[in-house]
Amino acid sequence: MDALFAALLGYLVGSIPFGLLLTKAAGMGDVRNIGSGNIGATNVLRTGNKGLAAATLLLDLVKGFLPVFIAGHLWNDVAMAFAAGAAVIGHCFPIWLGFKGGKGVATNAGVAFGLGWPIGLVYAFIWLSVLAIFRISSLAGMSAVVAAAAAAPLLGYPQFFPVLAAIAVVVLYLHRENIARLTKGEEPKVGSKKG
Repeated sequence: MDALFAALLGYLVGSIPFGLLLTKAAGMGDVRNIGSGNIGATNVLRTGNKGLAAATLLLDLVKGFLPVFIAGHLWNDVAMAFAAGAAVIGHCFPIWLGFKGGKGVATNAGVAFGLGWPIGLVYAFIWLSVLAIFRISSLAGMSAVVAAAAAAPLLGYPQFFPVLAAIAVVVLYLHRENIARLTKGEEPKVGSKKG
């Protein structure tokens, strides 16, 4: 029952579409009508408003961290894992937007820190390093997601490997078009215009 409550908490918090809410509140319309049509920070950046993009990134990270943190204090590791997976699923498939949301990278960063700060540090290091080197947001995000799953058992958190691995599969699946563009050398770099 604890795991069920944790999953519900994770999904409801994770499904808050901050990118959409912030751009609409700023009078910039529906972020789903530009670029990739995504509600995440990378697409919000395509509005040209770096502040909104940064706020979206931070809030999407917080909505991944918060349910896991709460579950850890109220319940146990199993509940934390359920909250983690549900938070990312909520972001990617929010009920409020017809189950069409973001791709889970920033939310999973928050999840990683919530499950264990060493996992979060690996996530952040890989994400920022790959982004700095290649300037390709999707590549950085996918690399970080896979690295977090791989790092969990190595850093003493084997109980969280299954959920992080499952999240990685979901995130990679949602990036399948990005992967196709990467193989063709057509994936846009951060700061470029799309659509």
